[in-house]
Amino acid sequence: MKRTILSAAIALISGVAAIGAAIAADDEPIQPIRPAANINLGMVELGKKLYFDPRLSKSGFISCNSCHNLSMGGTDNIPTSIGDKWQEGPINSPTVLNSSLNLAQFWDGRAADLKEQAAGPIANPGEMAFTHTLALGVIESIPAYVREFKQVFGKDKITIDEVTAAIAEFEKTLVTPNSRFDQWLLGNKEALTKKELDGYKLFKDSGCIACHNGEAIGGNSFQKMGIVEPYKGKMPDGRAAVTGDDADRFNFKVPTLRNVELTYPYFHDGAANTLTEAVDIMGRLQLGKKFTKDENAKVVAFLKTLTGDQPSFTLPILPPSTDKTPRPTPFGK
Repeated sequence: MKRTILSAAIALISGVAAIGAAIAADDEPIQPIRPAANINLGMVELGKKLYFDPRLSKSGFISCNSCHNLSMGGTDNIPTSIGDKWQEGPINSPTVLNSSLNLAQFWDGRAADLKEQAAGPIANPGEMAFTHTLALGVIESIPAYVREFKQVFGKDKITIDEVTAAIAEFEKTLVTPNSRFDQWLLGNKEALTKKELDGYKLFKDSGCIACHNGEAIGGNSFQKMGIVEPYKGKMPDGRAAVTGDDADRFNFKVPTLRNVELTYPYFHDGAANTLTEAVDIMGRLQLGKKFTKDENAKVVAFLKTLTGDQPSFTLPILPPSTDKTPRPTPFGK
């Protein structure tokens, strides 16, 4: 992806006024979450098994759900995730919920879509620490998987493309509609309290809406962390992977605010433990605004209305291993 594409995606705070002027009086800059559509149910069921299957990791203990736990808002609620051999990762795990709405995947946007993203952790030595070849060997050694792949894709040969396509199809179903804020957007004017509505007005008037807008309330642009004041937390040492350009260092994909009360700690380094702390930091660093205690509480109250219906499904029964299934490497070795 060329630098010009990323630059076009970056919404500068100086453009807040222009964005506000472009929004019609009766329109809202945030849209309700829509249920997943055009889903291949066979791929979803296969992808669900793969998402929860730790045998796709070198240790046999780490699955996609380890870092993107669907009972914890699609995250792991720790600053940076723990990978193979108890390695501490360099960056916070973003939520997988509503991730299909992102313009790109990972904090630096280096994966264009969910399918490309799903291939990364399997072969990352600091995460699942396997290789695609070895992961495919595990899958091919399990007859139930072989049959299911044949049923879903109509092919005898299994490749990493089919594996990641199935995982991505399952992840597309992980949307969270029907938040109280969505109910308000859809006409139920009693869904929010006065304090929550005051918080939404502050959210818009202060400029938060310039980056946190659309259906996901984020995920559709990149921003530098520390526009007005420099960020004093951890910053990755390197260039933006999207462009490889030094000018794009410290630019991150704006995270979704959907279900944000569940996805603590916050920011790329997990440095903010509470929404109160996160609102204070973002106000000062990104907007040059110091929220009062009362204003902060109102914004936080609004943010808590963004929690939608969490994905509901039956946990998969993973197909059994056979004598030919490769044995995993012990987790601590």
